[in-house]
Amino acid sequence: MPPRSAKKRLSTQQSVNAAVKSICDIMRRSNCKGATKYVPELTWVLFLRILDDLEQRETEEAEALGRPFTPALAAPYRWRDWAAPDSPLRHKDNGGTAEKAWAFVHRPGDGLLATLRSYADPKVEATQRQRLIAQILSDTTRSRLDSAKNFCDVLDKVHALGGDAVDTTHVFPLSQVYEGLLLKMGEKGNDGGQFFTPREIIRLMVRVLDPQIGKTVYDPGCGTGGFLAEAYAWMVQKAKKPQDRETLKHRTFYGRETDDMTFPIALANLLLHEIDEPHLWHGNTLTGEARYEGLFAEAPKFFDYVLMNPPFGGKENKAAQTHFDFPTSSTQCLFLQHVLGQMKKGSSCGIVLDEGLLFRKNDSAFVKTKEKLLGECDVWCIVSLPAGVFLSAGAGVKTDLVFFTKGKPTERIWYFDLSDVKVGRKSPLTLKHFEERGFFDLLPQRAESDWSWSVDFAARRDAALAAREPIDEQAAELREQLEAQESELKEKKKAAAPEAKIEELEKVLAELAKQVRELDAKGQDIEWAIYDLKAVNPRAKRDEDTRTPAELLASIAAKGLEADGALAELGKLL
Repeated sequence: MPPRSAKKRLSTQQSVNAAVKSICDIMRRSNCKGATKYVPELTWVLFLRILDDLEQRETEEAEALGRPFTPALAAPYRWRDWAAPDSPLRHKDNGGTAEKAWAFVHRPGDGLLATLRSYADPKVEATQRQRLIAQILSDTTRSRLDSAKNFCDVLDKVHALGGDAVDTTHVFPLSQVYEGLLLKMGEKGNDGGQFFTPREIIRLMVRVLDPQIGKTVYDPGCGTGGFLAEAYAWMVQKAKKPQDRETLKHRTFYGRETDDMTFPIALANLLLHEIDEPHLWHGNTLTGEARYEGLFAEAPKFFDYVLMNPPFGGKENKAAQTHFDFPTSSTQCLFLQHVLGQMKKGSSCGIVLDEGLLFRKNDSAFVKTKEKLLGECDVWCIVSLPAGVFLSAGAGVKTDLVFFTKGKPTERIWYFDLSDVKVGRKSPLTLKHFEERGFFDLLPQRAESDWSWSVDFAARRDAALAAREPIDEQAAELREQLEAQESELKEKKKAAAPEAKIEELEKVLAELAKQVRELDAKGQDIEWAIYDLKAVNPRAKRDEDTRTPAELLASIAAKGLEADGALAELGKLL
C-alpha cells in the first residue's frame, strides 16, 4: 500500500465531484436508489472518515504542545482499524476480508454501530463529541447497502477522499462537496424538498442580518443545517483571535429539527463545517416534544439572531396549536409565533414566508400574529421573490423574505421587488440578481428606486383606526339600545305581557343585534386590512393592450382567417 503522500491528489472540483459521483453510483446499484437513501448512508461513513483524520491531527498537535488529549474513538473503532484498505480487518496479508469488516460493523454488543450508538445512553459515560457521534448514527442500525463487497467498495472510495487527497488550494473543501449531496436531496423527485433552501437565498439572508461574534444564532426548523453553516462561514471571517473561533465552534449555533433522518445529517453537516458543538434539539418544535435534547441542555432562553425557512403548506394538529396564543393549523403561522417568543429586545430575524401569510387578512390567527409582529418588532425589509425560487424543491409557491428586529413597533416597511425575474431549475435566483438592482447599495438607507419603495405603516394604521372610530361609536350606541330593549323584554315577559308585544320586541332586538354585528364586521375589516403586507410595486411596468375595440375585432377576424386557411390545408392532406 503506497503511503498517503503518494496518493494522487484531486486538484480540480470536477475530479472531486467525479469521485463523489462514483461513490453514489455504487450505492445506487446497492439498494440505495435516490438521494434520500444514499445521502444518509454516505453521511455516517464520510463523517467517520473525516473524524479519523481530525483526531489524528489533534493527537499530533497535543503531543507537540505537551497537552493531554483523549480522542473520541479508540481502537478498534477508528476508521484506520476497520475501514481503511490496509486496516487489520481488511488487509489480505493480515487475513482481512470484506466479510470481516462487514461483520464487525453489524455485530451486536461490541460491534461498531452498536458501540457508537451506545454513547447516547445517559448511563454510559461519554464525552460531548461521543454524544454527537451517537446522534449522527441515531437512525443507523445497519448499513443500507446490500453486500459486504459493495460496502467495502464504498469504503475504498471514501478513504481516497480523506487526508490530503483533496487539494483545497483550487478545490472546495470536502464540506462543500457534502453540500452538493444535500442539494440533490432537495431536488424535485428525490422527496427531499423539506430539507432544502437554495444556498443563494441563505447567503443573502445571512449577509443582510450580518451576525456578530459573541451573539447566538438559532434556526427552529434547521433541516440539514444550511442557515447555521452559512452563518458560521460568514462570522468566522470576522475572527481576530483564537477565542473568537472557540466561541463560534462551541457557543454560538442552536437549532431544532423534527425529522429522524435529517437530524443526524444536520449534525454531520455542521461538524464538517468546523462547528464542533452544534447545539441541536431533536423533536417537534411546535409541540415541544423532544426525542433527544442532550445537545441543547445549555441553550439560552432567547437568541440574538433567528434564521429560518418554515415548511410550506404544513398543517398542525390540535396538540401543536394549544401551545400558542393564536391557534391555527398553519405551520408557518405557528413557527412565526414561536420565533417571536424566542427573541429578546435587540434580536433580529430573517425568515422565508409564503406570501399568502403576508396578504391574508380574513383569518383571526393570521391577523393577530401579524399584529403581534408589527407591534413588538420593527419590520424593516420585505423582499418579494419570484414564484419559481423553490421550484427545484417541489414548491412553486410565491414567497417573500421578511427581516425584523424586536424592541419597537413598525413605523415604515422598505420593500424590494424581484417578483418579475424569470427563474427556474436551470436558471436559479442568485445574488447577482440582487446586485444588478442595487439591493445592497439601497438597503442601508432604505432608498427608493424602480424596484424599491417604502410604506408608512404607522400612518396606515392611524388612518384605519380613525376610519374605524365613528363605526365603533355607532356600534356602541346600538349596543346601549340593545341592552335597554333586552331589559324591557325581560320585564314584559315577567309581567306576562301580550304575546304580540313580546314578538314585536324580539324582532326589534334581532334587528339591533344584526346591525351591531354588521358594524363590528365593517370596523374589523377596516382595521384588519392594514395587515395585508403583500409587496405591490407602485412603479411596476404593466403591459396594457391599448388597441381600440374595432382594432381588437379586426385582429380576431384575421386570426380566424388564418385558422380557416390552416384547416383547409390539413383537409387536402387527408
